[in-house]
Amino acid sequence: MLIKHFFINKIAHSSYILAGSDVCAVIDPQRDIDIYIGEARALGVKITHILQTHLHADFVSGHMDLADKTGANIYVAKSAKCTFDHVGLSEGDTIEIEDIVIKVLETPGHTPEHLCFVVVDTLRGEDPVCAFVGDTLFVGDVGRPDLFPDMAGELADKLYHSLFDKILKLPDYCEVLPAHGAGSLCGRAMGAKWRSTIGYEKKYNVALQIKDKAKFIKSLTENMPPAPDHFSRCSDINRKGPVLISQLPRMKELNVETCKEMIEKGNVAVVDTRSYLAFGSQHIPNSWSLDFNGNLPAFAGWVLPLDKDLLVVSESFKEAEKTNIWLRRVGQDRIVGYLDGGMPGWAVKGYRTNHISQISAEDLHENIKGSAQFILLDVRATQEFEDSHIEGAINIPVADLRERHTELNKEDAIIMICSSGNRSSLGVSILGQHGFTNLYNVAGGMTGYSAAGYTKRCAVCQVPHGSRFYSKVEEVKTHFKQ
Repeated sequence: MLIKHFFINKIAHSSYILAGSDVCAVIDPQRDIDIYIGEARALGVKITHILQTHLHADFVSGHMDLADKTGANIYVAKSAKCTFDHVGLSEGDTIEIEDIVIKVLETPGHTPEHLCFVVVDTLRGEDPVCAFVGDTLFVGDVGRPDLFPDMAGELADKLYHSLFDKILKLPDYCEVLPAHGAGSLCGRAMGAKWRSTIGYEKKYNVALQIKDKAKFIKSLTENMPPAPDHFSRCSDINRKGPVLISQLPRMKELNVETCKEMIEKGNVAVVDTRSYLAFGSQHIPNSWSLDFNGNLPAFAGWVLPLDKDLLVVSESFKEAEKTNIWLRRVGQDRIVGYLDGGMPGWAVKGYRTNHISQISAEDLHENIKGSAQFILLDVRATQEFEDSHIEGAINIPVADLRERHTELNKEDAIIMICSSGNRSSLGVSILGQHGFTNLYNVAGGMTGYSAAGYTKRCAVCQVPHGSRFYSKVEEVKTHFKQ
């Protein structure tokens, strides 16, 4: 038996190949599936099984593409009521792959239809070797039950029983193989390790220290991080079966004149993936600033419109192709073109551009100490803002600016700040679409401001490979004990 692990940064998604001598299963595949086909070829095995622990919310899965290319059967919870051809699974079912026996546990909580796959290598013994736990249990955390707001309490109750009455009954040495790691919004305080054991999590996972069910439910239904808009969309896409990649339109290299014509017709949204500094220098009016080096997929799925085609402006065609892959991973399938020649090509045609002033931490501090009148708008998540912020700043998380821009005065000078400059650039682009013109972006964000000694170091910087929402383990423990 061989297990191969695959990890996608930004969305922090883990998928796996479980291989025997001649055939293998792929667990929770990403949408671009050539990586599994190539690995199976290298291992000399055939992909015959595709196992889905649940209907993923944060990305569009590759189960349909993988089944189309390999002929493998898709196995998913019967309760998911999927509309594509599949093998429905329930509690107690088993799947055999050569000498490997996979036992099915129904573990609802993160989602209503969740499964865990417990693996036994019969050549070595009858005890479980590992469990593909999906998003029920993470390293240092458990799955969030609030992605279905109307069912949050009910799902938290089910999650408690899935964990304490099923998963934690597995042997302490059983390996835990989750579907996400630190950086994912499918949990709140995940660790950066990709795998763990039942015994280690029972001892050190802070969420599992809450044995009282009422307190456990309370801890997972209050003060949770925001859930992006695409989470509900992706679940439904995965239930129905995503459109095959081969059936999606190919992203075309479009000349400047064609792009300008499309923009003027109003049928496209411009997605500018250059650095926030480049965006600030010159950009096409009404563009969305989504820095490729930031969390592009999460915010693309979160804020980009669904009723328009997408036109990509990048530093290079190669970056645009990677952007295309990232956008498709979160269900943004209407990428029609790339601006050939980029912003330099646009500028030499003499077409209109906008720009945004970028200010340094020192500039911001001088403004704060001085007499200038301005609004300091912090667009980080509420938990980040509560951890540390500049006195007098107001907090509107960046995605909320799409509606809450009405709380701001277009006549005011607005200085926008986040942790680095990426999200605040997105915020600036959103306000720009609503007629705000007196806008400034803080380059380096709170990271630069704290590095200059003007405030305490932000939690994101203290634990770069940990949760965005807690800076120290003790803070996590304190939260869960409340």
